[in-house]
Amino acid sequence: MSDCGYRPAVGVMLINAARQVWVGQRLDNSLEAWQMPQGGLDAGEEPLAGALRELEEETGISRGLIELVAQAKEELTYDLPDDLIGKVWKEPWRGQRQTWFLMRFLGEDKDVNIATSEPEFRAWKWADPAELPAMIVPFKQQLYRNVVEAFAEWL
Repeated sequence: MSDCGYRPAVGVMLINAARQVWVGQRLDNSLEAWQMPQGGLDAGEEPLAGALRELEEETGISRGLIELVAQAKEELTYDLPDDLIGKVWKEPWRGQRQTWFLMRFLGEDKDVNIATSEPEFRAWKWADPAELPAMIVPFKQQLYRNVVEAFAEWL
């Protein structure tokens, strides 16, 4: 399956005034894993538009409460474990190639609503950026180290 391509996707590192990062615990994973908002792009969708859509769909945070800070200079990728290829998405992608954005949350915790029309998370919290790689599923740990490095000057 290594000849499969990468699914085009986006990710959002959302920071609050204390420079902590928003993470959610996925409904479809029994592991004690936490992740930042991320997901696939719709056909023809620009990365920033997709990132704002994913953020709102997953966190309930309206676009008026977000400020764009930065975009990673290059796309970042991760590979799925072999046993997940062809099972996670409709097509047999080997992983994702993601455009990452750093955004500042201008609201208050009460503005977060993970009980969306299609919920993805069972819980959420603010986390220290240095802790992110240890909080995510093992196959995304290097990706999260790369995201933290990409936005280090703002953290």
